[in-house]
Amino acid sequence: MADTSDTRTPAQIEADIKRRREVLAETLDEIGVRVHPKTIVGDARAKVVANVDHTLGRAYVQVNKVVSDVKAQFVDETGSPRLERVVPVAVVAVGLVGLLVLGTRRRKG
Repeated sequence: MADTSDTRTPAQIEADIKRRREVLAETLDEIGVRVHPKTIVGDARAKVVANVDHTLGRAYVQVNKVVSDVKAQFVDETGSPRLERVVPVAVVAVGLVGLLVLGTRRRKG
């Protein structure tokens, strides 16, 4: 059987009770802050912002890769344009613009 006798003095017991009350008060304050609606909303907002930042960062990397890949198709390692690829694309672009202009004029006229 365990010995339940307490050898502490009343002053020691009171000091222990005081310390435990202080710790309990701190714990309750922390719980109050954690469950406060502003804290919950702030935490949720921070998570959303972090997810958006992460998503935007990944999107930026992907777009940058695509742009670099497309650029590599039209510019060589020295930065000079690859005319064998630029000229056909330019001709197609001019042709499309011409078709759009003709289509617009036919609708007006």
